Amino acid sequence: MLRLPAALAALALAATACAGADGGDGGPGSGYPRGETLYTTGTAWSAPTSWNPMMRGGFAVGTIGLVYESLFHYDPETGEYVHWLAESDEWVSDTVHEITLREGVTWNDGEPLVAQDVVTTLELGQTDGVPYGNVWDYIENVEATDERTVTVTFSESRPQEWMNWAYSNPILPAHVWGDMSATDITDSANENPVGTGPYVYESHTDDRMIWERNDEWWATDALDMTMDARYIVDIVNASNDVTMGMLTQGEVDLSNNFLPGIDQLLNSNENIVSFYEGPPYMKSANTAWLVPNHNRAPLDDTAFRQALAHSINITEIVEGPYANLVQPANPTGLLPEWDAYIDHELVSEEGFSHDAAEAVAILEEAGYMDEDGDGFVETPDGEPIALTLEVPSGWTDWMEAARLIEQHAQDVGINITAEFPDQGLLDQNRNAGEYDLVINNARQLSNSPWTYYDYLFQLPIQDEQTTVNFHRYENEEAWQLTEELARVPAGDVEAAAEVTSQLQEIFLAELPVIPLWYNGQWSQANNTHWTNWPSEAEGTPNSAAVMWEGWYEMGGINTLAEIEPVG
Repeated sequence: MLRLPAALAALALAATACAGADGGDGGPGSGYPRGETLYTTGTAWSAPTSWNPMMRGGFAVGTIGLVYESLFHYDPETGEYVHWLAESDEWVSDTVHEITLREGVTWNDGEPLVAQDVVTTLELGQTDGVPYGNVWDYIENVEATDERTVTVTFSESRPQEWMNWAYSNPILPAHVWGDMSATDITDSANENPVGTGPYVYESHTDDRMIWERNDEWWATDALDMTMDARYIVDIVNASNDVTMGMLTQGEVDLSNNFLPGIDQLLNSNENIVSFYEGPPYMKSANTAWLVPNHNRAPLDDTAFRQALAHSINITEIVEGPYANLVQPANPTGLLPEWDAYIDHELVSEEGFSHDAAEAVAILEEAGYMDEDGDGFVETPDGEPIALTLEVPSGWTDWMEAARLIEQHAQDVGINITAEFPDQGLLDQNRNAGEYDLVINNARQLSNSPWTYYDYLFQLPIQDEQTTVNFHRYENEEAWQLTEELARVPAGDVEAAAEVTSQLQEIFLAELPVIPLWYNGQWSQANNTHWTNWPSEAEGTPNSAAVMWEGWYEMGGINTLAEIEPVG
């Protein structure tokens, strides 16, 4: 989950959430032993209805991570891949990757994990609608060479891209998924999912998902990882106020949504903790960009985008709506964990910063003048400019930021108006290219900045841009460099940095999008019932305390294994 809005739900849902989390008799999810039950919230904004890992963004929290597991995990702190379902691996050549599975791993229905499970999982990518179908753009063949060995042969070596798949996609049981119809593969609810992970489906209601510990989990012996929480109850978000109250009262142990004012609670309540003791309190998770539609003038003009970038006072946004819970983004937009890939000399020479006078000078030099005296510049051809900046209604932090960006732009003569449509309508129009400006943060921290540049530069442009390049920016050189980055050997930071330097040169010159701030790993915990949460303090875990999709494999599972019941 990349970004969690401050949405409101029905009062009945809020009441049910509060009643269920306190250990009362409110049905499934309540009445479980408090010392064995971990209550979480912050990822789900609607009732759980699917446990199908193919329905990205639509399955119940924990489906991938708690139930279904991947071949590898990735440690963003060390930059290393962690063998998970894979016991070992070897690149036999640039185009052949041999993976050996752990011995003794079983699915929660008792069947053994075998190499054919990996083969079937990859072959499912050839089904229309499966989200990772693109792997077959560069996979030539995959075969089970024995019960535990999988050999993947590539038509083209793309290790950065492949290893992203290998740690972020779950392996599925061939004996369950191998005979499914194409419709069931992509659309079935997949109730009672069969996985290898530390938890199994227990029950659910409209306002919560309940997982029960899998006491036969392979990692207990293989990795010495023990889950003290017998139950994990993930509660559907009702509102920020409800979540804040539940967190304060110890009815929720871990909250993973943005909570306005959490900084005050962290400073006043010793039971409420986050990673850092002071601002920004949490590590960064993804970059929020101002995304212009390159198919609309004057947003297709590099000079205009540069002026707009210089107009924005990021410090005012960070200190205002966010109360220093976020950090200003590097001009490249690359996250702090990707510092080794940033060409800092180039950034110091070519990077932008808030400078209203410079913004005005750029506009004037490019021919954007206020000829009619209304306070706003016109195009060099004398046409009026009236742009809208859209963020979803209810996303209060982004709404406040949008209002400030509106003011900053108007201060230098750029006529921008902030608008707040329904999220569904905004997403529909954004994907179709029917917008002027939006804020977006659709790519999070990963194993490689390749994922970041894939978002920025992927070609060709489709009629519907559903996951990448919403801005419809076309630069063949940048896309070819992104493809070159995908081919860099996994773990070769120096070689990757040579490519990312070239990409940054294009990015800073063109500004296809404008980096704004780093969204935090919204993560705040209550120590009343569970302790040993990750923090910067020596002797505590350094992993991610986040239940969003993609973060179990980047430390979330480690956090669940390291927390301890109080008393």
